[in-house]
Amino acid sequence: MFEGFALDFIDVGPGKLRVRHGGSGPPVILLHGHPRTHMTWGQVADMLAPNFTVICPDLRGFGQSFLPEDADDHVNSAKRAKANDCVALMRSLGHERFSAVGHDRGSYVAFRLAMDHGDALENVVVIDGVPIIEHLERTDWRFARDWYHWFFFAQPDKPERAISVDPLAWYGKLSPSLMGEDAYQDIVAAVSDPRVIHGMIEDYRAGLTVDRRDEMDARASGRKINCPLLCLWSTKDDLVDTVGDPLEIWRRWAKNVQGFGIESGHHVAEENPVDLAAAISRFIG
Repeated sequence: MFEGFALDFIDVGPGKLRVRHGGSGPPVILLHGHPRTHMTWGQVADMLAPNFTVICPDLRGFGQSFLPEDADDHVNSAKRAKANDCVALMRSLGHERFSAVGHDRGSYVAFRLAMDHGDALENVVVIDGVPIIEHLERTDWRFARDWYHWFFFAQPDKPERAISVDPLAWYGKLSPSLMGEDAYQDIVAAVSDPRVIHGMIEDYRAGLTVDRRDEMDARASGRKINCPLLCLWSTKDDLVDTVGDPLEIWRRWAKNVQGFGIESGHHVAEENPVDLAAAISRFIG
């Protein structure tokens, strides 16, 4: 994976992001979810690289990127802060305008990029995600049962203590045969580091505090995403069962929306990279 890509640590102001970048053509940044690192994109990146310049960072608090300082309101783990990192990263690589693709927690960063930095974004792709408040306003017993980790991870201290007892048991679905040995070892190293576990959990605490407030403010202001938005979802995951039609939801937030399901479980970049890369390429090409 990442054939011909460079691996760098690039200073974005508050700290350094670990980044792989390569390929040739219009720039696109790929943003991972929880508990992944940039390595989850390896197969997709290789398929995009002949036609696009592909940038894959570890988000702050994840993998080997910098760990933000704790703040009472979790603002240093906010999606706005992570979106700002992405803009600084892309500009340091010479890209003033680019497309953004985000999966899972990374979809919230891509969303915030489109809301806060619309002048920099050509296109945005969100995978297996809708705005946080859209989830919260639909919370019922099914969501509490199946997405309980949102609320558990919001608690102080206990999630880190529970996960750190046996990280590989907690993240029991990690598979070297699915994601590749290098990506597997990279994630094992990440989840075995208590500091990284804390950084990843802070992402959820920010989600239910500062990120939620930012989304509420954006909706109250009537602001919408101007660039084209592609919504993709994994047909073997439970997003549609949880929130209903994702396209209907995203049309409340963006002016130009299209999308469809891809046959896959949740980690689509690893489970069906061919169809995912094709969908991204068609949309941003």
